[in-house]
Amino acid sequence: MFIHGVPSDYYGPRKADLLVQFLKKFIAPDVAILNSDSAISEFVDAAGTHFPIFMGFGLNESVISNLAVKYKKKAWFSVAKDFSDAIMTKYDFDKVPALASIHTAQKEQSIFYGPFEEQFLENCIKQNLFPLALPINEDTLQLLKDDDRKIVLSIVQDEADEKSLGLIRILKAAASANRDLIFGYVGVKQWEDFTESFEVDKKTKLPKMIVWDGNEKYFSIIGSESIEETDIGTQISRFLEDYREGNVIQKRITGLSFIDFIGSQMGIRLVFMIIFVVAVMILILTIGKEEPPRVGRRDQVDHGGSSVSQKEAIELLRATDKED
Repeated sequence: MFIHGVPSDYYGPRKADLLVQFLKKFIAPDVAILNSDSAISEFVDAAGTHFPIFMGFGLNESVISNLAVKYKKKAWFSVAKDFSDAIMTKYDFDKVPALASIHTAQKEQSIFYGPFEEQFLENCIKQNLFPLALPINEDTLQLLKDDDRKIVLSIVQDEADEKSLGLIRILKAAASANRDLIFGYVGVKQWEDFTESFEVDKKTKLPKMIVWDGNEKYFSIIGSESIEETDIGTQISRFLEDYREGNVIQKRITGLSFIDFIGSQMGIRLVFMIIFVVAVMILILTIGKEEPPRVGRRDQVDHGGSSVSQKEAIELLRATDKED
């Protein structure tokens, strides 16, 4: 998948303050080594909520170091060398080695007990890069561009209303049992132009569910497109069964092609470019003057080194700016 018109190698946030945080992450060690409960807590706090955290317990950092480099732009990686029973209870694991996947903003976490061969470990990481139910917006679309899984997309009127929140809770349960798919949702109120691409207008009965390939094709499920208010779980199960059995109608998004739709948003790209310039200037002025986040500090982190230098990070952002 790809989204034209957005820098191809940038996965971070677009707000200026979060951009600075992202840049500091970008030059931090690939794998942080944590030697106490307090170091674990401080690492999680410093990591923020924009990216998932993968934390190994009883794992050698060499086990995840290659994947930490590969997915550095999309997640935080760490290994805890020393921790108490309270940490085991907090992160809900009862033996080691274990890898915890943590989505702080959504208060979601899961545990992987292996096998820890790279193939299985990478599969675990890929399946846990996103929360169980992913809000669809321009930032998350950029994150999705390298994932070839189909997206079960629920279109609601307003993501924040009670009915939608109830639907999202059920989507999370479905996502947990169907890791080969991504479950996302978007509100007409939050992003009307995007929802109109899937033949949604004022007459459309919502919530509406489709399966989207992340580009220009999507599938309506015969007899299961709209979700009624009662027995939502059963309806979603039937929707997934019908999709897997091929009871679908293939369609293409309406209006502009999706690629052109994203590419046409010149004002957004201009603002994005300006924010990048401001963020880089702030970083240059502040780096070395303010104490860096606890992540990567000598007393908590083994400075095995970052795969990306400060200079490379700034050069990357400048190159991204030129692409726009």
